Amino acid sequence: MKGLLEHQSLRFAICLSFVALLTASPSRAQNSQDKPSSQDHQAIPISAPNMDTSEGNAPRNSALSSGAPADSNYVLGPEDVINVDVFNLPELSKTVRVANDGMVTLPLIGRVQAAGFTAEELRKELADKWGENYLQDPQVTVFISEFKAKPVSVIGAVERPGLYPLTGRRTLIEMLSLAGGFGKRGTSPAGRTVLVTRKSGFGDLQPVEGMHVRGPDQIEIDLNRLLYTRDEKLNLEIRPLDIISVSKAEVVYVTGAVNRPGGFVLDDRPSLTVLQAVSMAQGLTFGAAKKSARIIRTNQDGSKREVPIDLSKILRGRGEDTPLLADDVLFIPEDAKKIVAQKGVDTGLAALTGWLIWVH
Repeated sequence: MKGLLEHQSLRFAICLSFVALLTASPSRAQNSQDKPSSQDHQAIPISAPNMDTSEGNAPRNSALSSGAPADSNYVLGPEDVINVDVFNLPELSKTVRVANDGMVTLPLIGRVQAAGFTAEELRKELADKWGENYLQDPQVTVFISEFKAKPVSVIGAVERPGLYPLTGRRTLIEMLSLAGGFGKRGTSPAGRTVLVTRKSGFGDLQPVEGMHVRGPDQIEIDLNRLLYTRDEKLNLEIRPLDIISVSKAEVVYVTGAVNRPGGFVLDDRPSLTVLQAVSMAQGLTFGAAKKSARIIRTNQDGSKREVPIDLSKILRGRGEDTPLLADDVLFIPEDAKKIVAQKGVDTGLAALTGWLIWVH
């Protein structure tokens, strides 16, 4: 019995010496190059209109950094990064990325299947493999340092568009929160809808009020109803590889004889009326030709058409307050006769004032 124990101890010592030689060789430097860089802890930006997707501005969030919390039932997949630690044996401890075929390579036991296992299941598997021939009752821990296997794309009018890992069960509102919420008014304010695209489709999902099925793989949801009602059916459970796209707010434009011409965001409104738009433009100037106002509207084929508006009747409550749609331009020209008359009056007043000053 004593001879058998001595034989096992000698065998274990030889194995550890062999591992030490391997880790001391130049291949160890090569292994260190294979470890993921700190840039892997950043969310990968997705191109979107008016969005800076340069590497230096890549959005960052806690879910992608080392030590992100995950559901205990999270199943490993390709591109995930795990830390494997064997107690009191740093030669066997290693940080590895799950390969595209779902395998990881570890000292002594070689290639091991990791994809499809939870962290706890993989821990038991590694302990069994090391315990078969090399270690007695090994104490193994497996920690997921980066989640890359199940990303969700969040794009459009959000603060931090990018790829976000699905580390457990997440709803639509939770994913929007991870992306920093909606864009600010000064940058890219959110519109009225959010579009969820799922390549595998939505199965037998039954639409409810506030939800519009745009195809077998796309569902459009009204943001107002999603955020301000208690209908949980609108708050979809998000799946891996889903794409969440928040629409940008639509704009109407007011130009011409107004005090503050410019574009005005519709926010969560489908439209503005002419009077509302004039009010947002801080009213008309003195020389406004109220009867000659018009709406310049873009048709679906890209052509333009003009809709005449008698603003004087609308202001007196005798005409219909016409609604403005997204991208409409309300143009209020100036009345040349009024302007000339006003300039004549101004010139006369200036001359009279000068004469009075000279006389006195």
